[in-house]
Amino acid sequence: MKQAIIGFHQDNEQHWVAQLACGHHQHTRHNPPWTERPWVITPQGRQSMLGHLLDCKKCEQNAPRDWFPPVPSHH
Repeated sequence: MKQAIIGFHQDNEQHWVAQLACGHHQHTRHNPPWTERPWVITPQGRQSMLGHLLDCKKCEQNAPRDWFPPVPSHH
């Protein structure tokens, strides 16, 4: 199910996590050659992806919402 990115935060290992409109979170790592997401490295890149739709696997599984952090951060 496609969900819009509404913000970002970093996890305990400093990996970027997208906060989705549905209340779920999804890691958005730039980890070449497996995952190419160079936009996640810069604040401008992350800002440019706000509103972009990602497939939310948690929605497909009817998983409960992720609650942390309560307010989107756009660092």
